[in-house]
This record gives sequence, C-alpha cells and structure tokens, in this order.
Amino acid sequence: MTSANTIPANIRKIHLIAVCGTGMGALACMLKDLGYAVTGSDANVYPPMSTFLINKGVSIFESFNKTHLDDAPDLVVVGNAVRKDNPEAVAAMDMGLPYCSMPQALNHFVVGDKKALVVAGTHGKTTTSAMLAWILQTAGLDPSFMIGGILPNFEGNYRLGRGDYVVIEGDEYDTAFFDKGSKFLHFDPYVAILTSVEFDHADIFDDLAHVKRAFGRFIDKMSDKVPNDQLLVAWDDDKNIDDLTAGKNVSIQRYGFGQDSWWGISRTSIEPPWNCFTVSQNGEEFGRMKMRVPGDHNRLNALAATAAASRLGIGPETIAKAFETFAGVKRRQEVRGVKNGITVMDDFAHHPTAVRETIRAVRPFYPNGRLIAVFEPRTNTSMRDVFQDAYPGAFGLADIICIRQPPMLSKIPEGHRFSSTQLVGDLKKQNLDAHYFPDTDAIIAFVANTAKAGDVVLIMSNGGFDGIHDRLLNVL
Repeated sequence: MTSANTIPANIRKIHLIAVCGTGMGALACMLKDLGYAVTGSDANVYPPMSTFLINKGVSIFESFNKTHLDDAPDLVVVGNAVRKDNPEAVAAMDMGLPYCSMPQALNHFVVGDKKALVVAGTHGKTTTSAMLAWILQTAGLDPSFMIGGILPNFEGNYRLGRGDYVVIEGDEYDTAFFDKGSKFLHFDPYVAILTSVEFDHADIFDDLAHVKRAFGRFIDKMSDKVPNDQLLVAWDDDKNIDDLTAGKNVSIQRYGFGQDSWWGISRTSIEPPWNCFTVSQNGEEFGRMKMRVPGDHNRLNALAATAAASRLGIGPETIAKAFETFAGVKRRQEVRGVKNGITVMDDFAHHPTAVRETIRAVRPFYPNGRLIAVFEPRTNTSMRDVFQDAYPGAFGLADIICIRQPPMLSKIPEGHRFSSTQLVGDLKKQNLDAHYFPDTDAIIAFVANTAKAGDVVLIMSNGGFDGIHDRLLNVL
C-alpha cells in the first residue's frame, strides 16, 4: 500500500502529529468544530494547550508511538516540528495512510472557496493579521482566521466564521519534512500584505538571497494567476520588496511614509494611552485613527490592514472604530502587571529590528520613568552569531539593559554561537548601562533591586523566559 501526500474526499477521522503547537492546536479545534473525529499526539503534553484541546473533545496521546495510528485515521496531519524518523510519521507511511501538512489542511478545510487575506513579511505579521480580523469583525463580515498569537478581542488565535473571508498569518517558515517550501505558498491570496523582507530563520534559510527567493515565489504565484484580480499591499521603505515586486503582473498598492505611496500616514501624535494618526489614500485624507498599541511600526501595521480592508469595501468610520476598540495581541507590548508603580511588559521581539522598534515604540508612553530592557536570545537565529554585530544598535533608547545568556546554546554548533557577554561589552562601548546575566534568577534579583516607581520593565523573548513576568511581579 502506498501512502500519499493528499487529502481524500471522504474523511471522518483525522490524527495530528505534534498537536500541541499553537498552529496545530488551533487546526485541531477547527477540525473538531467542523465535525471531524480528531486525535492528536505530542512529546510534551501540558497545560494550557492540553487542557484546551481536551475540553474541546480532542483525544490526546502523550509521546509519539505507532500504536496511536492503530485505528487507521482517514488523514494524518504532520506538524512542522515532526522529523521524518518520527515513529508515527514512519507508521503512517508504512500503513499507506493519506497525509498532509498543516497549511495544506488549513487551505483545504478552512479556506476552501472563501477569499484568503494573507499577511506575510519578516515583521508585524501577527499584529497586522489581528488588526485586519478585528476590522472585518467590526464591519459585520464574520471572518474566519488563524493567527500566530492570542487575540484578546476574540479570546483565541483562530475562528470559524460564516463570512466570505479568511485572514491567515502567512509564515515563510518551511512546511514539513516532506515539503521544504514556505507555508504561505499553500494559499492563493485575494489580498496579500507584505510588511518587510529581512534575513531571519537561520536554521532554514542560508542567507538573505534565500529568504528573498521564498518571498519571490509568493509574489510570482500571485503574478501568474489568470484572471488577476488580486491585490498586493506592500511596505514602501524596503529595498528587498522593491526588488521582488519590480515588473510583476499584479496590482500593487504601496503603503508607508513615502510621498508617492498610495497609502500614507500624517499628523501623528502620542496622547497616552492613544497612538494617533491620519491615513491618506492617493493623497486625499481617508480618516483619523487612534489605537492603544504604540509605535510607528504599529501605525504601519494599521495602515496595511486599512489598505486591505478598503479593498473589501470597508469604510474609514468602521476602520476607525475597529482600531479604537482593538485590544492588541498577547505577548506584543502586553502589560503583564503593575506593582508599586513599576510596569512589567511582555513582548515577542527577538530580531534586532523588532527589538529596536519595540523599545522605540514603548519609550514615549513612559516619559516619567526609565525603560529597563530585558532580552533573552532564544530563537535558532538569535542564538547564532548572525546578528552579533546588529544587536548593539538595537538598544540605544533603553536606560538600563539586561542581557541573558542564551538558554539552549548547546543546540548551536561551536563557532556559530551568539555571545551575550560580547553584546554587553559592545553596548558599554556606547556608554550604555548594560549588564550580563547567566540565568533568569540573577535578572529578577537585579531588576527587583534597581526598578523604581514610574519605570517600565520591557521583557523581550519568543519563549516563556522561565516565567520571569509573574515571578518578577511577585518579587516587586
């Protein structure tokens, strides 16, 4: 019997390998809501995802074992983190079971004949997707979505709506062990947003040229469509995007601060807690907006979402109402608590550009205190030395800088490892108040001793950071 990377016509039972990831967990819940019998397995089954899935009626197996496929599911969905020697992946192949990747399943079961709104780019995907989904919901369009962060407005990272549109965070990361193409290549966008193109994900991309080829394929796929009624909304201040969009047969609207761009921003102001700005369309005022998420980068995210929403016929009043009620995204400048006048904030920033822009965004909202930046390099890229020379330019607006030793440095080959001590040394050469810490306990002790009323502690990591947020708040 030969297995096939295909989705058969008649399906009742679906099994997901590595079900506890954010995206796979969301997909499992969506499939359950669509009426399928859903099981899943993972090496690490723990709350809150395990509890959430069990409460949804998804049967979960702890660890990976070929016996989990004994009831021969009609389809096996293989997560991105699954290696080809995974015992369940091997068993699925040996048993000849139909299998697919997460984006294939999402496109087949959720997108279907709806119109996909795909947000791609190195930075800002999650927030821009969240803004766009909330605009559609505010407009009464009942959207579906899958987004890589928890949206307080919806109390989740996915939704199955009855409307015509699906908002998808288009990830450039590879799809599965049997498909090394980017996830976003599985979708056919009606409107696509391209926020930025920079080098990232050093574990799968060799260099910037490799990254650009992936995004180039995404744009080429749009350009090749006939008839071509798609729209690409692209940031105007990125030379890599300029290169990738030149001469393409697709309708493109540029957005940003450029004078010649179709969508622009003017009359910006900060009136805490509001981030205020005026949107222009083709040189004419479109609408005045205000939102609680800070920073120029979030104004640009909002501008991109506005451009996409306008294409769907949503007017400025509805968009303005959506921004005013937009509750942000968890782990994106999320205030975790305030103790004795000290604000503890959580952010996902890890790329040097994201670190710089996050600090720059937060700084004006706390004018009477100091900004204490706490950074943990833990992604496969940030633990490598590829950005060793870029990080020193990212922390300049912070008053005090705390850099942790990367927690899983042994995963990176010697000779390619990031040095936190070197970063601290480079920051001190700029006369910045920078400190190195071997572990999280040392950071908590230092910040608890140092922080004063009015200060904001901005904690940046793409992981849990040993529960530093709650632990610090308890100590404070």
